[in-house]
Amino acid sequence: MKKYWIGIFGQVRAQQKRFVRDKMALFFTFLFPLIFLLVFGSVFSNDSTSFNIAIVNNSQTEFAKSFVKNAKENSKDSILKIKDVKDMNDAREKMKRSELNGIIELPSDFGAIKNNGNHPIPTGTMNVIYSKGSEQTGGALVAVMNQITNSINSQMGQPEAPLKAVGKAIGDEQLKSFDYMFTGLLTFSLMSMGIFGLANQIPAEKKRGLYRRLRAAPFTSGQLIISTAIHYTTISLLSLVMMVIAGTLIFHFNMRGDWALFVMISVLSAFMTVGVGLLIAGLSENEDQSSSLSNLISFPMMFLSGTFFPLHLFPEWLRSVAQFIPLTPVTDGFRLIMTEHATFVEVLPQFGIIAAWTFAVYFLAIKLFSGNNYPRIVK
Repeated sequence: MKKYWIGIFGQVRAQQKRFVRDKMALFFTFLFPLIFLLVFGSVFSNDSTSFNIAIVNNSQTEFAKSFVKNAKENSKDSILKIKDVKDMNDAREKMKRSELNGIIELPSDFGAIKNNGNHPIPTGTMNVIYSKGSEQTGGALVAVMNQITNSINSQMGQPEAPLKAVGKAIGDEQLKSFDYMFTGLLTFSLMSMGIFGLANQIPAEKKRGLYRRLRAAPFTSGQLIISTAIHYTTISLLSLVMMVIAGTLIFHFNMRGDWALFVMISVLSAFMTVGVGLLIAGLSENEDQSSSLSNLISFPMMFLSGTFFPLHLFPEWLRSVAQFIPLTPVTDGFRLIMTEHATFVEVLPQFGIIAAWTFAVYFLAIKLFSGNNYPRIVK
Protein backbone atom coordinates (compact mmCIF):
# COMPACT_ATOMS: atom_id res chain seq x y z
CA MET A 1 0.00 0.00 0.00
CA LYS A 2 2.86 2.39 0.82
CA LYS A 3 4.42 1.80 -2.62
CA TYR A 4 1.00 2.36 -4.19
CA TRP A 5 0.70 5.86 -2.71
CA ILE A 6 4.37 6.67 -3.33
CA GLY A 7 3.66 5.95 -7.01
CA ILE A 8 0.60 8.20 -6.95
CA PHE A 9 2.36 11.21 -5.43
CA GLY A 10 5.36 10.64 -7.70
CA GLN A 11 3.01 10.94 -10.68
CA VAL A 12 1.39 14.04 -9.13
CA ARG A 13 4.81 15.71 -8.90
CA ALA A 14 5.58 14.74 -12.50
CA GLN A 15 2.29 16.24 -13.70
CA GLN A 16 2.91 19.42 -11.72
CA LYS A 17 6.35 19.83 -13.30
CA ARG A 18 4.86 19.40 -16.79
CA PHE A 19 2.12 21.87 -15.87
CA VAL A 20 4.56 24.56 -14.68
CA ARG A 21 6.54 24.26 -17.93
CA ASP A 22 3.38 24.64 -20.02
CA LYS A 23 2.90 28.40 -20.47
CA MET A 24 -0.42 27.97 -22.24
CA ALA A 25 -1.79 25.87 -19.38
CA LEU A 26 -0.63 28.49 -16.87
CA PHE A 27 -2.38 31.22 -18.86
CA PHE A 28 -5.72 29.40 -19.05
CA THR A 29 -5.51 28.33 -15.41
CA PHE A 30 -4.71 31.64 -13.77
CA LEU A 31 -4.89 34.61 -16.17
CA PHE A 32 -7.86 33.68 -18.35
CA PRO A 33 -10.29 33.26 -15.41
CA LEU A 34 -9.19 36.67 -14.08
CA ILE A 35 -9.75 38.29 -17.49
CA PHE A 36 -13.15 36.62 -17.65
CA LEU A 37 -13.93 37.90 -14.14
CA LEU A 38 -12.88 41.47 -15.00
CA VAL A 39 -15.05 41.55 -18.12
CA PHE A 40 -18.16 40.12 -16.45
CA GLY A 41 -17.54 42.05 -13.25
CA SER A 42 -17.37 45.34 -15.13
CA VAL A 43 -20.65 44.57 -16.89
CA PHE A 44 -22.61 43.44 -13.84
CA SER A 45 -21.23 45.95 -11.35
CA ASN A 46 -22.84 48.88 -13.17
CA ASP A 47 -25.93 50.38 -11.58
CA SER A 48 -29.18 50.10 -13.47
CA THR A 49 -30.95 53.22 -14.81
CA SER A 50 -34.33 51.72 -13.94
CA PHE A 51 -35.87 50.07 -10.89
CA ASN A 52 -37.68 46.76 -10.68
CA ILE A 53 -40.38 47.11 -8.06
CA ALA A 54 -43.48 45.31 -6.85
CA ILE A 55 -46.62 46.94 -5.48
CA VAL A 56 -48.30 45.17 -2.56
CA ASN A 57 -51.75 46.63 -2.08
CA ASN A 58 -53.23 46.01 1.38
CA SER A 59 -55.93 48.62 0.86
CA GLN A 60 -59.40 48.02 -0.53
CA THR A 61 -60.12 51.66 -1.33
CA GLU A 62 -61.01 52.68 -4.86
CA PHE A 63 -58.17 55.19 -4.91
CA ALA A 64 -55.58 52.48 -4.04
CA LYS A 65 -56.92 50.18 -6.76
CA SER A 66 -56.82 53.03 -9.28
CA PHE A 67 -53.27 53.94 -8.18
CA VAL A 68 -52.01 50.37 -8.78
CA LYS A 69 -53.81 50.14 -12.13
CA ASN A 70 -52.37 53.42 -13.43
CA ALA A 71 -48.88 52.53 -12.18
CA LYS A 72 -48.91 49.23 -14.09
CA GLU A 73 -50.27 50.86 -17.25
CA ASN A 74 -47.49 53.48 -17.23
CA SER A 75 -44.73 51.04 -16.25
CA LYS A 76 -43.44 50.46 -19.81
CA ASP A 77 -42.48 54.11 -20.29
CA SER A 78 -41.31 54.69 -16.73
CA ILE A 79 -38.05 54.07 -14.87
CA LEU A 80 -40.20 52.02 -12.48
CA LYS A 81 -40.64 48.51 -13.91
CA ILE A 82 -43.44 46.84 -11.99
CA LYS A 83 -43.20 43.08 -11.48
CA ASP A 84 -46.01 40.78 -10.41
CA VAL A 85 -45.83 39.13 -7.00
CA LYS A 86 -48.22 36.91 -5.05
CA ASP A 87 -47.92 38.66 -1.69
CA MET A 88 -45.47 40.47 0.58
CA ASN A 89 -43.54 37.29 1.40
CA ASP A 90 -43.07 36.57 -2.30
CA ALA A 91 -41.97 40.17 -2.88
CA ARG A 92 -39.42 40.05 -0.06
CA GLU A 93 -38.02 36.76 -1.33
CA LYS A 94 -37.59 38.24 -4.81
CA MET A 95 -35.95 41.35 -3.37
CA LYS A 96 -33.58 39.11 -1.42
CA ARG A 97 -32.58 37.44 -4.71
CA SER A 98 -32.10 40.89 -6.34
CA GLU A 99 -35.02 40.37 -8.70
CA LEU A 100 -36.54 43.51 -7.17
CA ASN A 101 -34.91 46.80 -6.17
CA GLY A 102 -37.75 47.69 -3.84
CA ILE A 103 -41.36 47.13 -2.76
CA ILE A 104 -44.14 49.72 -2.66
CA GLU A 105 -46.52 48.79 0.15
CA LEU A 106 -49.93 50.46 0.30
CA PRO A 107 -51.24 50.15 3.91
CA SER A 108 -54.86 49.24 4.64
CA ASP A 109 -55.79 52.91 5.16
CA PHE A 110 -54.08 54.17 2.00
CA GLY A 111 -56.57 56.19 -0.07
CA ALA A 112 -59.02 56.63 2.79
CA ILE A 113 -61.25 59.62 2.11
CA LYS A 114 -61.19 62.61 4.45
CA ASN A 115 -63.27 65.72 4.08
CA ASN A 116 -61.43 68.99 3.69
CA GLY A 117 -64.25 71.48 3.78
CA ASN A 118 -66.49 70.52 0.89
CA HIS A 119 -63.76 68.57 -0.90
CA PRO A 120 -63.26 64.90 -0.01
CA ILE A 121 -59.62 63.95 -0.59
CA PRO A 122 -57.73 60.63 -0.45
CA THR A 123 -54.98 60.41 2.16
CA GLY A 124 -52.31 57.95 3.22
CA THR A 125 -48.63 57.12 3.46
CA MET A 126 -47.07 54.43 1.26
CA ASN A 127 -44.03 52.50 2.45
CA VAL A 128 -41.06 52.25 0.11
CA ILE A 129 -39.31 49.09 1.30
CA TYR A 130 -35.69 48.33 0.35
CA SER A 131 -32.86 46.18 1.64
CA LYS A 132 -30.37 47.35 4.24
CA GLY A 133 -27.16 48.50 2.59
CA SER A 134 -29.10 49.79 -0.44
CA GLU A 135 -29.76 53.27 0.93
CA GLN A 136 -28.87 54.94 -2.36
CA THR A 137 -31.44 52.86 -4.22
CA GLY A 138 -33.98 53.31 -1.42
CA GLY A 139 -33.48 57.07 -1.37
CA ALA A 140 -33.94 57.27 -5.14
CA LEU A 141 -37.15 55.22 -4.96
CA VAL A 142 -38.54 57.37 -2.14
CA ALA A 143 -37.76 60.50 -4.16
CA VAL A 144 -39.49 59.09 -7.26
CA MET A 145 -42.58 58.03 -5.29
CA ASN A 146 -42.76 61.43 -3.57
CA GLN A 147 -42.64 63.11 -6.97
CA ILE A 148 -45.63 61.01 -7.99
CA THR A 149 -47.59 61.75 -4.78
CA ASN A 150 -46.71 65.46 -4.97
CA SER A 151 -48.03 65.55 -8.52
CA ILE A 152 -51.30 63.96 -7.34
CA ASN A 153 -51.46 66.39 -4.40
CA SER A 154 -50.99 69.35 -6.74
CA GLN A 155 -53.75 68.15 -9.03
CA MET A 156 -56.04 67.98 -6.01
CA GLY A 157 -54.90 71.46 -4.90
CA GLN A 158 -53.55 70.16 -1.60
CA PRO A 159 -50.21 71.79 -0.64
CA GLU A 160 -50.00 69.94 2.71
CA ALA A 161 -49.39 66.58 1.01
CA PRO A 162 -52.14 64.25 2.23
CA LEU A 163 -50.39 61.58 0.16
CA LYS A 164 -46.72 60.85 0.78
CA ALA A 165 -44.04 58.13 0.69
CA VAL A 166 -41.58 57.09 3.38
CA GLY A 167 -38.60 54.73 3.13
CA LYS A 168 -38.10 51.61 5.20
CA ALA A 169 -34.96 49.42 5.19
CA ILE A 170 -35.44 45.76 6.06
CA GLY A 171 -33.50 42.50 6.31
CA ASP A 172 -29.93 41.97 5.18
CA GLU A 173 -27.92 43.92 2.69
CA GLN A 174 -29.29 43.31 -0.79
CA LEU A 175 -27.31 41.29 -3.27
CA LYS A 176 -25.60 43.22 -6.00
CA SER A 177 -25.86 41.89 -9.55
CA PHE A 178 -22.18 41.01 -9.36
CA ASP A 179 -22.66 38.98 -6.16
CA TYR A 180 -25.18 36.76 -7.90
CA MET A 181 -23.12 36.43 -11.09
CA PHE A 182 -19.86 35.81 -9.20
CA THR A 183 -21.04 32.48 -7.83
CA GLY A 184 -21.80 31.40 -11.40
CA LEU A 185 -18.33 32.47 -12.52
CA LEU A 186 -16.79 30.28 -9.83
CA THR A 187 -18.80 27.31 -11.10
CA PHE A 188 -17.71 28.10 -14.66
CA SER A 189 -14.08 28.20 -13.53
CA LEU A 190 -14.32 24.73 -11.97
CA MET A 191 -16.00 23.36 -15.08
CA SER A 192 -13.37 24.87 -17.38
CA MET A 193 -10.47 23.37 -15.46
CA GLY A 194 -12.11 20.01 -14.91
CA ILE A 195 -13.45 19.48 -18.41
CA PHE A 196 -11.60 21.57 -20.99
CA GLY A 197 -8.21 21.40 -19.30
CA LEU A 198 -8.18 17.72 -18.39
CA ALA A 199 -10.26 16.11 -21.15
CA ASN A 200 -7.93 17.41 -23.86
CA GLN A 201 -4.72 16.73 -21.95
CA ILE A 202 -5.06 12.96 -21.51
CA PRO A 203 -5.70 12.13 -25.22
CA ALA A 204 -2.70 14.33 -26.09
CA GLU A 205 -0.49 12.42 -23.64
CA LYS A 206 -1.88 9.16 -24.94
CA LYS A 207 -0.90 10.24 -28.47
CA ARG A 208 2.64 11.00 -27.29
CA GLY A 209 2.95 7.44 -25.97
CA LEU A 210 2.92 8.25 -22.26
CA TYR A 211 0.56 5.41 -21.42
CA ARG A 212 2.53 2.85 -23.39
CA ARG A 213 5.47 3.71 -21.15
CA LEU A 214 3.29 3.50 -18.05
CA ARG A 215 2.12 0.01 -19.03
CA ALA A 216 5.75 -1.09 -18.93
CA ALA A 217 6.10 0.31 -15.41
CA PRO A 218 4.47 -0.94 -12.18
CA PHE A 219 1.82 1.77 -12.44
CA THR A 220 -1.92 1.06 -12.56
CA SER A 221 -4.98 2.83 -13.95
CA GLY A 222 -6.14 3.40 -10.39
CA GLN A 223 -2.94 5.27 -9.60
CA LEU A 224 -3.28 7.23 -12.85
CA ILE A 225 -6.83 8.32 -12.04
CA ILE A 226 -6.05 9.24 -8.42
CA SER A 227 -2.87 11.18 -9.26
CA THR A 228 -4.59 13.03 -12.12
CA ALA A 229 -7.58 13.86 -9.92
CA ILE A 230 -5.32 15.20 -7.14
CA HIS A 231 -3.29 17.31 -9.59
CA TYR A 232 -6.23 18.87 -11.44
CA THR A 233 -8.31 19.35 -8.30
CA THR A 234 -5.39 21.25 -6.76
CA ILE A 235 -4.92 23.63 -9.69
CA SER A 236 -8.72 24.09 -9.98
CA LEU A 237 -8.83 25.19 -6.35
CA LEU A 238 -5.83 27.50 -6.81
CA SER A 239 -7.63 29.16 -9.72
CA LEU A 240 -10.76 29.44 -7.57
CA VAL A 241 -8.81 31.08 -4.73
CA MET A 242 -7.40 33.68 -7.14
CA MET A 243 -10.89 34.50 -8.41
CA VAL A 244 -12.28 34.87 -4.88
CA ILE A 245 -9.42 37.22 -3.92
CA ALA A 246 -9.88 39.28 -7.09
CA GLY A 247 -13.67 39.40 -6.72
CA THR A 248 -13.36 40.56 -3.11
CA LEU A 249 -10.63 43.18 -3.67
CA ILE A 250 -11.74 44.58 -7.03
CA PHE A 251 -15.53 44.22 -7.02
CA HIS A 252 -16.12 44.13 -3.24
CA PHE A 253 -17.90 40.80 -3.19
CA ASN A 254 -19.60 40.37 0.18
CA MET A 255 -19.36 36.81 1.54
CA ARG A 256 -22.47 36.21 3.63
CA GLY A 257 -21.99 32.55 4.51
CA ASP A 258 -19.57 30.23 6.26
CA TRP A 259 -16.08 30.03 4.74
CA ALA A 260 -15.62 26.47 6.02
CA LEU A 261 -18.76 25.33 4.16
CA PHE A 262 -17.55 27.14 1.05
CA VAL A 263 -14.19 25.33 1.20
CA MET A 264 -15.91 21.96 1.68
CA ILE A 265 -18.25 22.34 -1.28
CA SER A 266 -15.45 23.79 -3.43
CA VAL A 267 -13.18 20.78 -2.86
CA LEU A 268 -15.99 18.28 -3.50
CA SER A 269 -17.17 20.18 -6.60
CA ALA A 270 -13.66 20.48 -8.04
CA PHE A 271 -13.12 16.76 -7.50
CA MET A 272 -16.42 16.01 -9.25
CA THR A 273 -15.76 18.21 -12.31
CA VAL A 274 -12.31 16.64 -12.67
CA GLY A 275 -14.08 13.27 -12.69
CA VAL A 276 -16.29 14.46 -15.56
CA GLY A 277 -13.13 15.46 -17.43
CA LEU A 278 -11.62 12.01 -16.79
CA LEU A 279 -14.81 10.39 -18.09
CA ILE A 280 -14.67 12.44 -21.31
CA ALA A 281 -10.98 11.60 -21.72
CA GLY A 282 -11.72 7.92 -21.27
CA LEU A 283 -14.38 8.06 -23.99
CA SER A 284 -12.08 9.87 -26.44
CA GLU A 285 -9.56 8.29 -28.76
CA ASN A 286 -7.93 11.58 -29.76
CA GLU A 287 -7.96 15.32 -29.10
CA ASP A 288 -10.60 16.03 -31.75
CA GLN A 289 -13.03 13.65 -30.11
CA SER A 290 -12.34 15.01 -26.64
CA SER A 291 -12.82 18.61 -27.84
CA SER A 292 -16.17 17.75 -29.46
CA LEU A 293 -17.36 15.80 -26.42
CA SER A 294 -16.25 18.58 -24.07
CA ASN A 295 -18.29 21.16 -25.99
CA LEU A 296 -21.27 18.82 -26.27
CA ILE A 297 -21.34 18.22 -22.52
CA SER A 298 -20.13 21.52 -21.07
CA PHE A 299 -22.24 24.08 -22.94
CA PRO A 300 -25.62 22.58 -22.02
CA MET A 301 -24.39 22.26 -18.42
CA MET A 302 -23.21 25.86 -18.40
CA PHE A 303 -26.46 27.37 -19.69
CA LEU A 304 -28.98 25.04 -18.04
CA SER A 305 -27.51 24.81 -14.55
CA GLY A 306 -28.26 28.40 -13.55
CA THR A 307 -24.61 29.39 -13.85
CA PHE A 308 -25.35 32.59 -15.77
CA PHE A 309 -29.15 32.63 -16.02
CA PRO A 310 -31.48 32.21 -13.01
CA LEU A 311 -33.47 28.99 -13.20
CA HIS A 312 -36.72 30.81 -12.39
CA LEU A 313 -36.55 32.35 -15.88
CA PHE A 314 -36.76 28.89 -17.50
CA PRO A 315 -39.98 27.06 -18.39
CA GLU A 316 -41.12 24.48 -15.87
CA TRP A 317 -40.03 21.50 -18.00
CA LEU A 318 -36.56 22.98 -18.48
CA ARG A 319 -36.18 23.57 -14.74
CA SER A 320 -36.94 19.88 -14.25
CA VAL A 321 -34.22 18.95 -16.76
CA ALA A 322 -31.75 21.26 -14.97
CA GLN A 323 -32.05 19.23 -11.76
CA PHE A 324 -30.30 16.31 -13.50
CA ILE A 325 -27.26 18.36 -14.58
CA PRO A 326 -24.08 17.88 -12.47
CA LEU A 327 -23.33 21.61 -12.27
CA THR A 328 -26.78 22.57 -10.92
CA PRO A 329 -26.11 21.49 -7.29
CA VAL A 330 -22.69 23.18 -7.50
CA THR A 331 -24.20 26.50 -8.57
CA ASP A 332 -27.05 26.19 -6.05
CA GLY A 333 -24.63 25.26 -3.27
CA PHE A 334 -22.34 28.21 -3.95
CA ARG A 335 -25.26 30.66 -4.04
CA LEU A 336 -26.92 29.28 -0.92
CA ILE A 337 -23.67 29.47 1.07
CA MET A 338 -22.17 32.67 -0.33
CA THR A 339 -25.28 34.83 -0.68
CA GLU A 340 -27.99 33.39 1.59
CA HIS A 341 -26.24 32.44 4.87
CA ALA A 342 -27.16 28.77 4.34
CA THR A 343 -26.21 26.30 7.06
CA PHE A 344 -24.81 22.82 6.49
CA VAL A 345 -28.25 21.28 6.95
CA GLU A 346 -29.71 23.63 4.32
CA VAL A 347 -27.08 22.69 1.72
CA LEU A 348 -26.98 19.01 2.64
CA PRO A 349 -29.08 18.08 -0.45
CA GLN A 350 -26.53 19.81 -2.70
CA PHE A 351 -23.65 18.02 -0.97
CA GLY A 352 -25.46 14.70 -1.39
CA ILE A 353 -26.16 15.21 -5.10
CA ILE A 354 -22.56 16.30 -5.81
CA ALA A 355 -21.25 13.28 -3.90
CA ALA A 356 -23.54 10.98 -5.91
CA TRP A 357 -22.31 12.47 -9.20
CA THR A 358 -18.72 12.13 -7.98
CA PHE A 359 -19.17 8.42 -7.29
CA ALA A 360 -20.89 7.87 -10.65
CA VAL A 361 -18.32 9.65 -12.85
CA TYR A 362 -15.30 8.05 -11.14
CA PHE A 363 -16.88 4.61 -11.27
CA LEU A 364 -17.40 4.99 -15.03
CA ALA A 365 -13.95 6.55 -15.52
CA ILE A 366 -12.26 3.59 -13.81
CA LYS A 367 -14.17 1.20 -16.06
CA LEU A 368 -13.06 3.10 -19.17
CA PHE A 369 -9.43 3.44 -18.06
CA SER A 370 -9.16 -0.28 -17.46
CA GLY A 371 -9.17 -0.86 -21.25
CA ASN A 372 -6.21 -1.74 -23.39
CA ASN A 373 -5.13 1.83 -24.03
CA TYR A 374 -4.28 2.50 -20.40
CA PRO A 375 -2.44 0.66 -17.61
CA ARG A 376 -4.39 -2.24 -16.13
CA ILE A 377 -6.05 -1.66 -12.76
CA VAL A 378 -4.51 -3.82 -10.08
CA LYS A 379 -6.74 -4.40 -7.06
